[in-house]
Amino acid sequence: MIAFILKGGILVIPILACSVLALAIFLERVIRFSLMKSRGAGLAEKVVAALESGEDGVAEKIAEQSRSPMGRVLKSAIAFKGHDREILETVLVHATDQEVRGLSQYIQALATIGNIAPLLGLLGTVMGMIKAFMVIQDMGGRVNSAVLAGGIWEAMITTALGLSVALPVMLAHSYLLARVDRYEARLTHGAVVFLTAVATRNKDKQERK
Repeated sequence: MIAFILKGGILVIPILACSVLALAIFLERVIRFSLMKSRGAGLAEKVVAALESGEDGVAEKIAEQSRSPMGRVLKSAIAFKGHDREILETVLVHATDQEVRGLSQYIQALATIGNIAPLLGLLGTVMGMIKAFMVIQDMGGRVNSAVLAGGIWEAMITTALGLSVALPVMLAHSYLLARVDRYEARLTHGAVVFLTAVATRNKDKQERK
C-alpha cells in the first residue's frame, strides 16, 4: 500500500505530513477537552455557595484547585468581587474571552490543513500529467493507451490522497469548533451565575449600610 501511494510523486510526502499533524492536533484537543469536562462541572455553583456563606477564601481556593478554564475565570472575578457590577462584568468577559482563545488554539490549523491538502493533491496531479505528456512528446506521439493510462492513474493518486486527508480533517475541525462553542456557553453561564450572586450580595451590603 505504501509503495502504491508513493507512486504519486514527491507531493505525497507533504500530504502525509499534513495528515499526521492534523491527527496530533485532534488528539491533543480531544484529550484536553475530556480533562476539562471532569474538572469544571458545577464549579460556579460551588464558588457561589462559598461566597454566600461568607467564606471568600474557600471560594478562591475552590476555583484555584479546579485547574479548569471555569476556575481561572472565577478566580479572576473573585479578586474584583467588591467592585461595581460594570467592572466585574468587564473582568468576566475578558477572562472568558482569554479562555475561549486558549480552547480554540490549533483548531484554525486544522482548517488550514483541510484547505491545503486537496490543493497539494491537485498540484501533484497536474505535475504528473505534465510528465505524462512530456513522455508522449518524447516518443513522437506514438504511444499506446496502456502507457498513457499508467501515467494518468499515477498522477491522480495525489488528488485522491489529498481529498482523503481533507475530508476527515474538516469533520474534525467542525467537531472541535462545536466543542469550543459548548464550553464557551458553559463559561458564560458560570460567569452569569457568579455575577448575579455577587451583585446581589453587594446590593444587600449597601442596603444594610
